[in-house]
Amino acid sequence: MIRSRTIVLSVMVAAVIALISCMLWIIHERGLPAGGSLNRGAETVIRKPGEFPIADKRVKLEVLVGSDLTKEELENNWFTKYVEQKLGIDLQFVIAKESELDNAEDMLFASGDYPAVILDGSLTPDEQVRYGQRGIFRPLNGLIDQYGDRLKEIFRQNPGLKKSITAPDGNIYALPSVNECFHCWYAQKLWINTSWLNKLNLEMPRTTEELYQVLRAFKLKDPNGNGLQDEIPLSGAMNSWHTEITGFLMSAFIYNTDTNYFFVRDGTVGMAAIQPEWREGLAYIHKLFREGLIDPEVFTQSLDGLVETASRKDNVLGAVTTGYARMVFDSNTRNRSGNYEAVPPLIGPSGYQTAGYFSSFDRAAFAVTDKATAAEASAALRLADFLMTEEATIRNEWGPENKWWRKGRPGEFDEHGRPAKYWLDPEFTSSSAQNDVWAQMGLLYRDRDLRESWAVTESPGSFIDYEHRLYEETLRKYAGKEPDEVYPDYIFMDTSAAEEAARLKVPIVEYIQTNLVQFITGVKDTDADWDDYVDGLKQLKLDRYMEIHQNAYDAYKQK
Repeated sequence: MIRSRTIVLSVMVAAVIALISCMLWIIHERGLPAGGSLNRGAETVIRKPGEFPIADKRVKLEVLVGSDLTKEELENNWFTKYVEQKLGIDLQFVIAKESELDNAEDMLFASGDYPAVILDGSLTPDEQVRYGQRGIFRPLNGLIDQYGDRLKEIFRQNPGLKKSITAPDGNIYALPSVNECFHCWYAQKLWINTSWLNKLNLEMPRTTEELYQVLRAFKLKDPNGNGLQDEIPLSGAMNSWHTEITGFLMSAFIYNTDTNYFFVRDGTVGMAAIQPEWREGLAYIHKLFREGLIDPEVFTQSLDGLVETASRKDNVLGAVTTGYARMVFDSNTRNRSGNYEAVPPLIGPSGYQTAGYFSSFDRAAFAVTDKATAAEASAALRLADFLMTEEATIRNEWGPENKWWRKGRPGEFDEHGRPAKYWLDPEFTSSSAQNDVWAQMGLLYRDRDLRESWAVTESPGSFIDYEHRLYEETLRKYAGKEPDEVYPDYIFMDTSAAEEAARLKVPIVEYIQTNLVQFITGVKDTDADWDDYVDGLKQLKLDRYMEIHQNAYDAYKQK
């Protein structure tokens, strides 16, 4: 019997190992025992901030990153070599596919065989507290005090950042990549085909009723002119960057970002998905769906499916929910995106209007684990501090100076009419510069001043030209329409509360999303089935779930 159990256990262990191998693509070539240092001999002395290289001999750092590049590609990347030469370090990459980074982190921490540094991770506040209290993540406070000159400058400029990333015990366990992207703050947008509006002599819709009338005209009046009723008035997709249709449409009735379904009013955190306004919004979206004005694939298709629809020979797309219009067209039809303009947040029947707002970050990228020696931890902080400088941030994203970018020249002006600080080649694309850039991997600090200091160009289709257009659309139509209070994505709880909230969240969010689709598609009726829906949600301990988040929000406000 004992031998049989041993055999069964061995088979189970082997199966788990095989499963992990199938799930994860982790390039993990160490050649040293778990916890062993890559730096042999006496402990290296790390020099003070501002001195380069950072030590009198090269420091090897094993770092986890999420990337679809290979180990060889990363090692030979221009920016990798730039960082290594500047700091005098040798980066040993442990690579997880970007789409599998969360699973990779879970597996590595569960196995105990994780690297010394998380350089491009996906660390939630809950994970930071959990791994910090278990001693897996080192507190960074002392290292920042000693080596973080750039970080301390950033904290002085942006005290809210330090407040946001400090755990309840007073420690900073991880650092986020900061991107003060103005148009990203208001990324919940609807883009509409203005060439169709012009052809049908229609105005830009302002209200939910006007949008309904416009979508009906798109469906019935053949705006693409091919003699077929093949137009798709409104489409979107699931699980991509603000491509869900419900976020934008529901925000004419009640605040909704399609993330946590929270709204905040007078300091009280509420659940939008049980409010009368939510019910009214569902009825409106159901009406659009029932009349064939919404793509029937919106609740099942991925971004790839949406791109395929948008890129048909005859353009069939009337309106689409997405962070930016170019995102839904392939390289052969990208010029079509110029015909799409952002629809301002709609005004609902009661006069309510709001824009989804996403100013905070929800994950951290950088942490130092207990596998790092004292010298490796210090070197890692010097690396993090350097990556958040303007020098490194620009090169991380755009590559070497005077290849794809240069300093601004007289007569070049930025987004605010100031002399431009930098200029970007209109021919720049991420693919053309792949061997030069990290493409935002790791830490960056892109505040609004830096992002909006580039020369505005009039090169149609270029990155900077499109960024300018997104800025203008956001400034004119969305800025200032967000609620006075929003529930932050980056919020700390103590470990027990976080674990309880995580357990409750999965069935609650799944229930909301399932019923959302059922009400919109007509499987359920907002009159006959509403009370049962609300009761079912409360049976999932919604009250306790909201209590936990209210306590977390109260603590956040008191920081």
